[in-house]
Amino acid sequence: MDTTSPRTSPAAGITDGLPNPERLLAFLAIAIALTMAVLDSAIVNVALPVMARELQVDPATTVWAVNAYQLAITVSLLPLASLGDSLGYRRIYWAGLLVFTLSSLGCALAGSFPMLIAARVLQGFGAAGIMSVNIALVRFIYPSKLLGRGVGNTALVVAISSAAGPTVAAAILSVASWSWLFLINVPLGIFALIVAARTLPDTPRSARRLDGWSVGLNALTFGLLITGIDALSTGSFTYPFIAIAGAVVAGFVFVRYQLSLAMPLLPLDLLRLPVFALSMMTSICSFATQALATLALPFYFHDELGRSVAETGMLMTPWPLAIAVAAPIAGRLADRFSPGLLGGLGLATLSGGLALVAMLPDNPSTADIIWRLTICGLGFGLFQSPNNKAIITSAPPERSGGASGMQSSARLVGQSLGAAMAAVLFGLVSGSPTTIILWLGACLSLIGCVTSSLRILRGGRPSGR
Repeated sequence: MDTTSPRTSPAAGITDGLPNPERLLAFLAIAIALTMAVLDSAIVNVALPVMARELQVDPATTVWAVNAYQLAITVSLLPLASLGDSLGYRRIYWAGLLVFTLSSLGCALAGSFPMLIAARVLQGFGAAGIMSVNIALVRFIYPSKLLGRGVGNTALVVAISSAAGPTVAAAILSVASWSWLFLINVPLGIFALIVAARTLPDTPRSARRLDGWSVGLNALTFGLLITGIDALSTGSFTYPFIAIAGAVVAGFVFVRYQLSLAMPLLPLDLLRLPVFALSMMTSICSFATQALATLALPFYFHDELGRSVAETGMLMTPWPLAIAVAAPIAGRLADRFSPGLLGGLGLATLSGGLALVAMLPDNPSTADIIWRLTICGLGFGLFQSPNNKAIITSAPPERSGGASGMQSSARLVGQSLGAAMAAVLFGLVSGSPTTIILWLGACLSLIGCVTSSLRILRGGRPSGR
C-alpha cells in the first residue's frame, strides 16, 4: 500500500494526490455519493406503477418523478461546476451530497405527488453537485501517475450502479414500500458526508464569479433541448419541434453572450483545445450508441424472442458487467497509452459487437446473445476511462470543474439523443425497428472511433495534472 507523502505542485500549491489511507477513504466518499446519484436515476423507474397507485396519479403523470430529477441535473451541472472552480470542488461536492441526502428524506416522507416532485427536483440539484465535480475531485485525490486508475475506478462504480439499479429496486420493493428507495440514501449519505469532511482534498480556485444571465440562458437552452428530445417518444412532433427550435435560438444567444465574457459559464475556451473538443464529440457519440442499444434490446428480447421480464433483465446484465471488468483495466492502461488509441479500439470493438447483435439468427441461444453483449460492454469499458481522463487532464487544474461539468453534460446529451433517435425509429418503422437501431448504433460508434483516433494526431497522450 502506497503511504508515501504526496508531491506539491509549486504552481498551484496543491498536493499531487493523497497518500493512503486518506486516498482510499476520499474515494470511498466519492463512490458512495456517485452510487446513490446513479441508482436514483434508475430505481424509480421500477417503482412508477406502485407510486401511481399509492399517490393516485395516472401513469403518464408519474413519469415526472423521473423527468424532474433528470431535468434538474441537466440545467444545474454547468453552473455548479463553475462554482466548483471558484469555491473549491470539496465544498460543492459536500453541499450537493447534503442536499441530496436531505431531499431523499423529503422524497420518502412525501404525502402527495406535488411534494414528491418538489423533493425530486431538490434531489436532482444535489445529484448535480455530486456529478459536476466528481471527476475533478478524482484528479486531486489520485497522484498524476495513477490518475487513469482513479478514473477507471469511477467508471467501475457507475457501471456496477447502473447494472444493479433494477435489481436493487426490485429487492427493496419486494419487502418494503417505495419510500424505502429513498430512505436508504439517508444513512449512506450521512456516512459519506462525515468521511468527505475529513478526507477530501483542497483544490485550486479561480477568480471567476457566477453570472445570472449565463445561468438563466444555460437552463433555458438545456431545459428546452432535453424536454424536446424526450417528447419525441410521445409520437407527437409539434411540441418537440417548438422546444428544440427554442433551444437552438436560446443556445445561439447563450453562446454569443458567453463569447463576450472573460470567464464564461460555458467553457468555450476549453472547446478550442483539440483534444478536449474531440473527447467531447467521442463521448456524445458513445453514450448515444449505448442509449440506442439499451432501449432497443429489451423490446427485442421480450417482444420478438418471447423472453420473460426476468430473462430480459438477466440478458441485459452482461453489458454493464463487462464494463465493470474493462473500465479499471482501461484506466490503468490510460496511464501508459494514448486515450485516442484506447478509445478508438474500444469504440471499434463496440461497433463490431453491435453489428454481431444485429446479425443474430432468428432464434438465438442465450449463450449466443451473452457473448455478443459482452463484446459490446468490453468495448465501451475500454473507451470510457481513457476518454474521461483525456477530458479532465486536457484542462488546466483550476478549470477541472468546468471540464468535469462538460463531461457529465456530454453524457446526458448523448443519452438523450440516443433515446430520441430510438423513439423516432420505433414510431416510424413498421414491424421491428430493432435491427435498424442497432446498425445505427454501430455507425455512431464508428464515428466516435474516428473522432477518438484523431486525438492521436493531435498529440493526445497520457498526462498527469
